[in-house]
Amino acid sequence: MTQSKVTIQITPEAVPSVPSWMGEVAAFAQVLSHEGLLKTIQEQVRFARARFGTYELIDFVVVLIGYAVSSEPTLKAFYERLAPFAEPFMALFGRNQLPHRSTLSRLLAALDQASVETLRSLFQEICLRANRLPSLVDCLTGRAGCGW
Repeated sequence: MTQSKVTIQITPEAVPSVPSWMGEVAAFAQVLSHEGLLKTIQEQVRFARARFGTYELIDFVVVLIGYAVSSEPTLKAFYERLAPFAEPFMALFGRNQLPHRSTLSRLLAALDQASVETLRSLFQEICLRANRLPSLVDCLTGRAGCGW
């Protein structure tokens, strides 16, 4: 019989629980890092506005990856659930600061087709590489229920 860990909170302060999808995000981040795809995205995807304040394009890409894996209904809900864990979430991808929602919105509005196509090609490469990792890929599903 497997023993499970039970935590009983006896203080009145609210303590947020780690989102259930954080493990999937961590696994996906590990695959992206191990395969060198985070670095490839940073090196190969160019955008006319290379920076948005203190953020780089890769910061927004990892937020969108997390959002896709999370299955949260909206970006607002994703940001609210992620808020207490923003720093460790970004650290999974080797980044240190979560972009603000409004900055992400401005980026998405300004994103050009060439950058989108480059990102699409790189994620297609992820899918092709993933054939070597079937058990991990089988557990990651997109919003429509199809595998990554």
